[in-house]
Amino acid sequence: QVQLVESGGGSVQAGGSLTLSCAASGYAYRWYYMGWFRQAPGKEREGVAAIDRNGGTSYADFVKGRFTISKDNAKRTLSLQMNTLKPEDTAMYYCAATLRVLPDIQSLLPRTYDFWGQGTQVTVSS
Repeated sequence: QVQLVESGGGSVQAGGSLTLSCAASGYAYRWYYMGWFRQAPGKEREGVAAIDRNGGTSYADFVKGRFTISKDNAKRTLSLQMNTLKPEDTAMYYCAATLRVLPDIQSLLPRTYDFWGQGTQVTVSS
């Protein structure tokens, strides 16, 4: 059974940092892409960062230079280090994974991912 469980969300002031983690089980070693997505109230879910099987990464423009995605294959965990947080980063953050081989240009599209966690809330106050 595939399961993704996020943790690490919370409330922080603007300029602060948080690290999100995603514990993966079930076929984790076969996933081609894993990613972080977010959804703010009233907005569509959007891609934040993704990492492929070989460690290649993709980032949305709005987080480049501030967020870093990484994974630990041995521990089957995915992480998102978030620095210099802004109020507009406030959202529910989701971990996702796919077995499909994706071109890089599709790695941040929610519709291309098959498995999702329940999400962890990140709130950034000004």
